Amino acid sequence: MPEQSVGVVVAPGVPPETAGLLRANAPLLVRIRSGWVPPAVPPEPPEPSRRGPSSVALLAATPVVLALMAVLLDSPAAPLGFVLLGGFVFVVLLKITSMSETPLRERPHARGVYEQARLYDGRYLLPEDFDEEAAAVLGRAQRAIGTVLRSHVNAEGLLDGARNAVLLPEQEWEIARLLAKLSALRAEHRALLARGVAPEVAAVVEPLERALAASEAAVVARVEALERYAAHVAAAERAYHARSQIEELRARLPRYEELLAESGADSLSVPEVERLAQDADQLERLLRRSVSSAHEAFRYLEG
Repeated sequence: MPEQSVGVVVAPGVPPETAGLLRANAPLLVRIRSGWVPPAVPPEPPEPSRRGPSSVALLAATPVVLALMAVLLDSPAAPLGFVLLGGFVFVVLLKITSMSETPLRERPHARGVYEQARLYDGRYLLPEDFDEEAAAVLGRAQRAIGTVLRSHVNAEGLLDGARNAVLLPEQEWEIARLLAKLSALRAEHRALLARGVAPEVAAVVEPLERALAASEAAVVARVEALERYAAHVAAAERAYHARSQIEELRARLPRYEELLAESGADSLSVPEVERLAQDADQLERLLRRSVSSAHEAFRYLEG
């Protein structure tokens, strides 16, 4: 398991509700992939039969049953004591068996995850699909994408939010898919080398290693393009917040000016007011430049 933890990556096109279910159930998906099948959901039993013997009731009844058995076994009704003992043991074993099964209330959820996992098999990837190096690269891509999608400049429409919502998940899936394939090939290659390579095979191994390195470099280049885009968006985000704070301060200026005039210190206000206005203009220009740079970086992502 890689040190850098990544979550379940789901392909674009999977319904959002199903995608959320898969992302939230990585441990179940690992078990399902290993061959585990949750019990089918039984038909709803009638109300009386749904109540089994509780653990607390069994514990409370044990001393009473043992005392009664001791009395019966020491009396002419000894066979009845053996019957009572056998019945009690049967109930205890039944309770133990039921405790080892998947709880009834959990079966519909586990079964639902299982059915969606089978339905969308091949359209999601698990953390175990990535080796340590791949997980680190995927983590970089996910952080860059999160920076963009969670930004205020994206939510406020200063970026192309609709295209971001489509292109960035596609980029994440394609990067994750390639990294999973790269991880599998690297694992096979390392296993081959661990067994020892004959001199005749060494000439073939070297080009394969170059192919793995070139493929990794190409994926990393995609991630770096995402990171450049995210850096432009982060700059625009900082300018956006700074501009908002400046605008808030400008809105308060009349109250400060009024206070200065009433106190006879109004001559001190002119330079500060002018500087505040200049700062606001500079931040406005910075924000426009940052957003423009982000758009350029986005066009580069589209290829």
